[in-house]
Amino acid sequence: MDSQKLIQHINAGGIDNTLIHDLAVLPEMIPAQRERYIRSVEAHVELYGDGDLSVFSVGGRSEISGNHTDHNHGKVIAACVNLDILAVAKKTSGGTIRVKSEGFPEDIVSFSRSEKPDPEFYFTSSAVIAGMERAFLNAGYNVGGFDAYTTSSVLKGSGLSSSAAFEVMVGNILNHLYNGGRVSNVEIAKMAQYAENVFFGKPCGLMDQTACAVGGFISIDFKDPKDPVIEKYDFDLGKEGYELCIVNTGGNHADLNEDYASVPADMKKVAAELGVTVLRETSEEALISRLTEDRSARERLGDRAILRAFHFFKENERVEKQKSALRDGDFEKFKEGVTDSGNSSFKFLQNVYTVKNVQEQGLSLALCLTEEFLRGTGGVSRVHGGGFAGTIQAFVPRELTAGYAQLVDSVFGAGSCFILNVRPAGACRLV
Repeated sequence: MDSQKLIQHINAGGIDNTLIHDLAVLPEMIPAQRERYIRSVEAHVELYGDGDLSVFSVGGRSEISGNHTDHNHGKVIAACVNLDILAVAKKTSGGTIRVKSEGFPEDIVSFSRSEKPDPEFYFTSSAVIAGMERAFLNAGYNVGGFDAYTTSSVLKGSGLSSSAAFEVMVGNILNHLYNGGRVSNVEIAKMAQYAENVFFGKPCGLMDQTACAVGGFISIDFKDPKDPVIEKYDFDLGKEGYELCIVNTGGNHADLNEDYASVPADMKKVAAELGVTVLRETSEEALISRLTEDRSARERLGDRAILRAFHFFKENERVEKQKSALRDGDFEKFKEGVTDSGNSSFKFLQNVYTVKNVQEQGLSLALCLTEEFLRGTGGVSRVHGGGFAGTIQAFVPRELTAGYAQLVDSVFGAGSCFILNVRPAGACRLV
């Protein structure tokens, strides 16, 4: 519909039910969300003119369990959250895609750019757009030009995968404008991984894209990375009386590539010692047997690598228990898994601070403050995402979230605490 009708539709509450029930927007936030959507429509018209406009949304993601296991074909649990990328878009002729993201330069990608990856454009959003177009073509789907204005509440550096949400959004728009919505969100996630790996130039797993695309709580089993097993759970965090809080400690991510790379390298070193490529192909029992029968194995591998391998094996077991808890609606059992996974990440995976600068331990401090604040309340916390710096995650009783946010904001700065909910819908078209 054109902009005038679309704005009238939004003002009349035409998207309110979708916002509340599918996107997990709190009722008291509806007026602000209506204003956000209307501002985006107006911004699109100012940039690209009026026309037959559509509105799209893709949420960010939070990793729940399975910390640093996907690269060794492990199991993970993640969730889509109610911070999102919103896009207003319309079809255009000529095959050129134009995307203006609020606060960033416009991306203009011609059809020819999708023919093959170009190293000149590595690590740019235009490379993602070209890669998604190529992925759709490779899968036999239709592509075409569009103009889109986007705005995002999935802030960069928040650990909520703003980059994956953007990738999925491009696929979401192509899906609905040119393919009648027939491309599954799981397919879109796989295409987003392809775009990031091949056109953007960054190796990545599939967890972030899948969580953003599918929505809700999901588990992913990467035993076969080319065909991961994905399961979605009908579990309502809000009905349990809890909210998901992500705390950005403001840590410096510079020079942490070596820390992140060391995790899969250590795990694969242990796998090689046991005669396999990745840890999923062996077992905890095989590792214990090697350590007891060959004492020189410790010297070859190093204790940290061994501890990280034990973390991998136990994480896979924890994920299975948490999957059962989500199916059964057993939130207490689920929270036990969150705590155990966080403890394992801290003690065995060792990704809570970098040894390059042991004086900076923002994640450790945030976990310490959170543990004390939540003691006896039923709330739980853990390191979030890749670790070493950045964010922690806490499941906090709703009546305590305001006080918790006040505490962490006073230590780490205003706006450090994101109070979230798990969003049932993945990538979607609202209008």
